[in-house]
Amino acid sequence: MGSTPLGRGRWNTLLESPGPILADGAMGTMLFQAGLEFGDPPESWNVLHPDRVRLVHRGYLEAGARLILTNTFGGNRFRLGMHGQQGRVGELNRIGAELVRAEVDSAGTGALVAGDIGPSGAILAPLGELEYSDAVDGFAEQAAGLIDGGADVIWIETMSALEEIHAAIEGVRRVSADLPLITTMTFDTRGHTMMGVTPEQAAHALTGWGADAIGGNCGNGPAEVETVIEKMRAALPSAVLVAKSNAGIPRLVQGRAVYETGPSEMADHAARVRSFGARIIGACCGSTPAHLEAMAKSLRAAGFIGQRAAPSRA
Repeated sequence: MGSTPLGRGRWNTLLESPGPILADGAMGTMLFQAGLEFGDPPESWNVLHPDRVRLVHRGYLEAGARLILTNTFGGNRFRLGMHGQQGRVGELNRIGAELVRAEVDSAGTGALVAGDIGPSGAILAPLGELEYSDAVDGFAEQAAGLIDGGADVIWIETMSALEEIHAAIEGVRRVSADLPLITTMTFDTRGHTMMGVTPEQAAHALTGWGADAIGGNCGNGPAEVETVIEKMRAALPSAVLVAKSNAGIPRLVQGRAVYETGPSEMADHAARVRSFGARIIGACCGSTPAHLEAMAKSLRAAGFIGQRAAPSRA
């Protein structure tokens, strides 16, 4: 496949809009509420229960999100292989993107379909057994399915190792030379990723590899992501920064993860992280459309929505 000028054009239009850009919230949290059983691959619901998946996307669109991630976080051959579904990578990713495409086109808000690529679940050699070239092949396979389904951008998220996110970027670029790339890592270990990467190191590496937007997602909660944004802004003042925090740290209640950061706290976080320089703001594990709606209202009340950001602050 070659370049994808349609996706690039839609991305540029989104960036030219004034103020912050709201991304969506958690998918897994919502699917568990809808009946997904622990241990089952969420991606299988793209085929088994497409109506339920579309309902989640619709909820985030109605809350104001303009970047909607596909239900494909674990849709690579490595993770699907744990369930004996490694042969369904193309199908599950293509349909996942088609479901978002249908909802986005129906809403008519100009939202973008973000093809979601998460970690392989393995550690790359020499520390682990997954060879770099095999990782590139796997991520390219996933990206091809997402692009076939109509993804406007690819969102690579929740990475902890620079080698793996580089492999994912290379895999995407093997399929499309021009599709916009959003890349986020998780800094949940004393200000570093699990593999020891700092926000400053990530910022320089990811932009050097051609990412259009960079930032932090998941992790231990809003305060952690706010610090990541501050550090990335100091390192690269002109970067388009992304903040997509968990709704706090979960605790187990009757076998289910319960997140205690509610919509009002996430709303306050949205305004703070925007003031620190984030342009794309969403939420991760534990969040719901109610969280996103509160975040949108907070950004509007603070005067951020409806204002064009200064060029130096992306």
